[in-house]
Amino acid sequence: MTSLHTLIRIALAAGLCGALAGCLSSTPHWDETFGDSVRQLRAMQTLNPQGSANTDPVAGIDGTAATAAQKSYAKSFTAPVPPVNGFTIGIGSSSSY
Repeated sequence: MTSLHTLIRIALAAGLCGALAGCLSSTPHWDETFGDSVRQLRAMQTLNPQGSANTDPVAGIDGTAATAAQKSYAKSFTAPVPPVNGFTIGIGSSSSY
């Protein structure tokens, strides 16, 4: 009869532990600092945090040069330069010495 009581007590203790484990929050510190590392890295990569408040226009390039640079940049993605094979340097070229 004592082994039956012991088994009942063990079963009740295991059930109580399982029920209480569902109510336990094991990560309160992790939850309150969630996302801090991302915010810190983003702040470290920002050169001027107040840059969006600056309304002065950018000086140093005229409109024609800026348009040409923008078109050249866009063209580099539509028709990229084919890669050069580095292993064939100097092979097949003729020289007149």
